[in-house]
Amino acid sequence: MTCILQLGPLSERFNRTLAAEHEVLPIWQADAEALLAEHAQRIEVVVTSARFGCSAALIERLPRLRAICSFGVGYDSIDVAAARACGIPVSNTPDVLNDCVADLAFGLLIDCARQMSRADRFVRDGNWGRAQLPLGHRVSGKRLGILGLGRIGAAIARRSSGFEMQVRYHNRRPLAGCDYVYEASLHELARWSDFLIVACPGGENTRNLVDRPVMDALGSQGVLINVSRGSVIDEPALVSALQDGRLGGAGLDVYVHEPQVPPALLEMPNVVLLPHIGSATEETRLAMEELLFDNLRSFLERGEMLTAV
Repeated sequence: MTCILQLGPLSERFNRTLAAEHEVLPIWQADAEALLAEHAQRIEVVVTSARFGCSAALIERLPRLRAICSFGVGYDSIDVAAARACGIPVSNTPDVLNDCVADLAFGLLIDCARQMSRADRFVRDGNWGRAQLPLGHRVSGKRLGILGLGRIGAAIARRSSGFEMQVRYHNRRPLAGCDYVYEASLHELARWSDFLIVACPGGENTRNLVDRPVMDALGSQGVLINVSRGSVIDEPALVSALQDGRLGGAGLDVYVHEPQVPPALLEMPNVVLLPHIGSATEETRLAMEELLFDNLRSFLERGEMLTAV
């Protein structure tokens, strides 16, 4: 049986299946240092996720490591460069979560505009009939900016057609044959947008890409939605922009130091906060698990990853 180091728990279903097919070392259930000291020479595969990652230091400690299989589309928490330098392939689980993340992004957009979460609290707190809920904003016909028109960004853009929204996007470069207008400047995209959805990859190349000037360009009526990585947004600048009224609202599924959320955001009625649930549906999580297993089996049987990064 292949000796697998699992860096964090996934579903009970996944954990049981993995343990039934391989020798699994669940690092979170043991003294990590003691486990590695005893088994580092035997470990051939690391199973991880975007949450748990895999560092260069860990890769260096596993001389027989042959592959890293990750649950999730993002891999900024995995040192891919270190893995490649050692000839170790890394796989992720793209595409199968596009629709659910795009659904959630649009749900956040509608929630922020129509104040659905705020209205729910308004009713639950007994304020209906005693106070006036502020008016929300229309979604249909508005201008939607998308930062990162990849697989998920494109799925978000397709959903906007049902609301007759105008769409523009910003990438590092324009996409050939794309029907949407490309904005070379993120600041100009923000200035044009009523809603700006962040759907680009995380990592050092995009860290704090959405900074104070971008938020100021989006403006006091603009809404910022993030279903990407918390690191893409300058979080202190976001808090400041919302506190000062320079930004109209925000819908967030991701944060810089998860599961920690800046306390100031918890008190803001114009902010919708979710606990990183972009892919959290039964259907999508099952598909992600199956794709991880497909990658693992393909590598062990044929030496090839189906969705190598």
